[in-house]
Amino acid sequence: MPTVALMWEAKATPGRAPDLLAWARAQTLPPSGVPCERREHFTAPGDRVLVITWWPGGYDADVPELPDPPEELTARPVHRWRFERV
Repeated sequence: MPTVALMWEAKATPGRAPDLLAWARAQTLPPSGVPCERREHFTAPGDRVLVITWWPGGYDADVPELPDPPEELTARPVHRWRFERV
């Protein structure tokens, strides 16, 4: 069965990375017809926060994504990517 990974990356406003990470961890994904297989959170220099979720289905699978965080937590718009396991 194919798997799609959704990557969600945001750059926090200076000094707000812990708040952005806490916000991302607290987000629940809307119910969908398929269960989330896995979800992981990462941080990187430059106040960046990354969340990756894995779902059953192909690249175009209809699965929920994390929303945009409050504007006061971010220095720029969220970046999102999809990848299909090969």
